[in-house]
Amino acid sequence: MHSEHGRDRLVREGAVDPAKVHAIPHGAFTHLLDVPEAQPLTGELAGVTGPVVLLFGLLRPYKGIDVALEAWRGITGAELWIVGMPRMDITGLKASAPPGVRFIERFVPDTELAAFFARADVVTLPYREIDQSGVHFTARAFGRPIVLTDVGGFSEVAAAGAALLVPPGDPAALRGALKGLLDDEQARTSLGHAAARVAQEDYSWDSIAAAHLALYDRLRA
Repeated sequence: MHSEHGRDRLVREGAVDPAKVHAIPHGAFTHLLDVPEAQPLTGELAGVTGPVVLLFGLLRPYKGIDVALEAWRGITGAELWIVGMPRMDITGLKASAPPGVRFIERFVPDTELAAFFARADVVTLPYREIDQSGVHFTARAFGRPIVLTDVGGFSEVAAAGAALLVPPGDPAALRGALKGLLDDEQARTSLGHAAARVAQEDYSWDSIAAAHLALYDRLRA
C-alpha cells in the first residue's frame, strides 16, 4: 500500500490481516522538475502579475471545484486558475464563478506543466474524496504551499507540516486557509520549504526504494 490511510481502510473493512499489510508512501513526482523542452507560460497567463492559486487536473465532480469557487468569493488581488480537461459539464460553474477566476480547459502536457506549478503561489486540492493524488505529488515536488481537504491520505503529509488541512465541502474554511496564505508571504515560504523537504526526504524515490528492499528482506526471512 502507498498510504497509511489505504492500509487502515482495508483493515477496518476486514479485507486484510493488519499484520500482513505494509504501507510505503508514493514518491513525489520530482521527474517533472526537469522535463526536456519545457515550455513557459504564454499569452495572458504570462502577463499575470498578482498571486495565483492553482487548482490543477482533470475536472471531475469529486474535485470540489464548486467548493473552490464559493471559497473564492471575497478574495481579491489574486487569481484562481482552474486548469485541466473537463470530465463533467462545467457550464454552470463558469457562469457562477466570482471575479478573479480563470478557467484553462484543456489537457496540459508535461512540457507545459512545470510552468503552471512554478507560477503558482498556492496549490489547492479541495477534493470531496480521494486516496492519493498525482497533483498532490506534483505540487510537493515543486515545493508549493498546499491546501488540502482532510480526505484519504492527505492528512499524512499535513501531519508532517508540509500542507494545510481543511474539512471537505467547507468553503469558509478553505477561504480562510487560502486568504491566510495569500496575505502572508512568510507562511507561504515556510509551507513550500516543508513540502520540498518531505519530497526530498520521506517521499524521495531513494527512500521508497530502500523501504521496498527492507520489506523484501523481511519477507524472505
